[in-house]
Amino acid sequence: MLKPSIPKGTRDFTTGEMLRREYIFDTVKSVFRLYGYQPIETPAMENLSTLLGKYGDEGDRLLFRILNSGDFLSGITDGELLKRDSGAVSSQICEKGLRYDLTVPFARFVVQHRDELVFPFKRYQVQPVWRADRPQKGRYREFFQCDVDVIGSDSLLNEYELIKIIDDIFARLKIRIVIKINNRKILSGVAEYIGEGGKMTDITVAIDKLDKIGIDAVNSELREKGISDEAISRLQPVIGLKGNAEEKLGIMEGLFSGSEQGLSGISELRTLFSYLSGSELKGVVEFDITLARGLNYYTGAIIEVKSADVPIGSICGGGRYDNLTGVFGLAGVSGVGVSFGADRIYDVMIQLDLFNQTRKSSTDVMVVNFGGQELNYSIKIVDKLRNAGIKSELYPDPVKLKKQMSYAGSKNIPLIIIAGEDEIKSNEVTLKIMSSGEQKKVPLKDIDSLIISEL
Repeated sequence: MLKPSIPKGTRDFTTGEMLRREYIFDTVKSVFRLYGYQPIETPAMENLSTLLGKYGDEGDRLLFRILNSGDFLSGITDGELLKRDSGAVSSQICEKGLRYDLTVPFARFVVQHRDELVFPFKRYQVQPVWRADRPQKGRYREFFQCDVDVIGSDSLLNEYELIKIIDDIFARLKIRIVIKINNRKILSGVAEYIGEGGKMTDITVAIDKLDKIGIDAVNSELREKGISDEAISRLQPVIGLKGNAEEKLGIMEGLFSGSEQGLSGISELRTLFSYLSGSELKGVVEFDITLARGLNYYTGAIIEVKSADVPIGSICGGGRYDNLTGVFGLAGVSGVGVSFGADRIYDVMIQLDLFNQTRKSSTDVMVVNFGGQELNYSIKIVDKLRNAGIKSELYPDPVKLKKQMSYAGSKNIPLIIIAGEDEIKSNEVTLKIMSSGEQKKVPLKDIDSLIISEL
């Protein structure tokens, strides 16, 4: 008999893990709401026509496709099967796929519901996404994203606000971060400056890997894509620029004198950094010319966040997208957003032992069950606690006290209420504080207020 298992790149989460994950989700959502964003949800599956072509060739390959219902091979000829062209066959037997991210479904949502929305529309969304990637440390096939976007506004104040949201969330989670910022228009200017304006995508995909594979491997990939040695040579000092944001932008402004796109990107970044200069940020903010973000739909500012203490890749990222809704029939609507990788954030917090202050149990109080005549008194107690909003449970079976206490200890329940014959006579309970072992008699009428003060 086969042992039960789960697919590679997915995970089960125990109760303790879920409490920690919910702490992340609650923190993220509370900041989103603080800035006026509203929740939506979209289906796990989308039509492939919605998903394909939005993430580049590499993204399309990583889409999980869903077989059509019923006899999905009925329309396929033997000749087509013998050709073993999986791409051609899959387009005929799969009409739907699991969502790759939350941004493209959001763009589809905006177009589909445009008559119901008030623009600018500020939304957040916390749901799982799926990618047919090779599982490795910090990379999963199923993972949660926590997205926050504003659509229907060109203002760079939105980018500023998103960076503030990033800074607020990671400060609350106590994760030290580096926020890297670039602009796709600047990358377009780089491509034009080195004489390869028509190969911007190839260039950006390669230089985006600089931190992972190093400059020599990046240059090799550029040559494989047909970028000339002369262009690669001109690229080196650009991606190796040193100094603060204004110093780098000043140098690039001179280089981009012939690139309208490049100069526009420099102007946008200068405006954004001017907003940030007047705000107190706890994280480090850097202008990184090598930051490209591989997704094709970004058109302006791009943002990536890394932990300053754990080498795990990006834990948040996003950017401006001017054309995404256009492919769904709604042109001229600009948006910008970022996505928080909840699973990587979780892994960072585990490595840095940042969950030690979070609640270890979903239950505040356990009421001991003695059975018999004491049971009705215990039911009265637990009802009183729940009516006061205190998370409580009554042990279901009148077993030995040692077993009940062991259960409470294994669940990290902080408070125990004991109500036996003596307590019933005096209309009291005994409250046991598990962390110290202290026990004290408390009038039943005061138990809820006392427990709230203890918690």
